[in-house]
Amino acid sequence: MSEIESLLKSGQTALNLGNPKDALAFYEKVLEQDPTNLQALFKKGNIFGKFGKYEDAIICYDGVLSQEKEDILSLLNKGLCFHKIEQYVPAIECFDIVLKIKPDSKTGMYNMASSLIKSGKLKEGLQVLSQLIELDASYKEQAKCDIDFIDIKHLNEFKEVTV
Repeated sequence: MSEIESLLKSGQTALNLGNPKDALAFYEKVLEQDPTNLQALFKKGNIFGKFGKYEDAIICYDGVLSQEKEDILSLLNKGLCFHKIEQYVPAIECFDIVLKIKPDSKTGMYNMASSLIKSGKLKEGLQVLSQLIELDASYKEQAKCDIDFIDIKHLNEFKEVTV
């Protein structure tokens, strides 16, 4: 096993044991040796996201996407980071790319709907949410409980989609 493989394995073990700070140190050691290591960049992005360091996470996901432009998980996570910092336009752009790659991505559709609605594009967001609910009715309940939709729960348009 190479040193990088060993560090990656140690990082995953640390994550599995609930030690994200230790895992981050292992992934940073990997990236010192191989700044383009996709696994270390992705995991580092995930850890930053868990710590609320969304801008740092976006940089990591950009590192993955510079090599793998259609990495769906990196696009979804990058979009979620933008959503968390209320930058809905770039979030929507990420989810749009996901849906071009995988039009039936339920996660992509749900997050697209949420970002559209949060950005003030209620009609478009509800349309995407409605399409998603047609594919999977379980998203009705998820949407009803989602804090992102709290401001529109009282609207008839939202009730029509989620009833």
